[in-house]
Amino acid sequence: MKLLIVTCLNELLADVKKIFNEAGIDVFSTTDIIGYRNGQAENILADWFASGDEQADSVMFFTFTTESKAARSIELIVKYNKSLKENFPARAFMLDVEKSI
Repeated sequence: MKLLIVTCLNELLADVKKIFNEAGIDVFSTTDIIGYRNGQAENILADWFASGDEQADSVMFFTFTTESKAARSIELIVKYNKSLKENFPARAFMLDVEKSI
C-alpha cells in the first residue's frame, strides 16, 4: 500500500481530480492549505513595497492506494505539468505505508 500526496493551487483542483479518475483512484481526501515562500529578493530595492511573504491558496490531496495507481497518477501529473504555462505545477509524493490496521 502507498500513501499518495498531491499538492497544487486551487485553480488546478478539477484537473487533479480528473487525473485521479484516469489513474483509477476513486477514493481520496482533500484539505485546504496555504503555501508560503520565504526569502528575500536578490535586489532589496525591487521588493521595497512588498507587504509580506508570498502566499498561495492551495489544496492537498491524499489517498491510500496501490503502487500501480500511485505510479500512474505521478506519470499523469508529470505529463500535465509539462502542459502548464505557469510556474506553479502540481507536486506529487508516493510514500510507503509500513503498517495499517
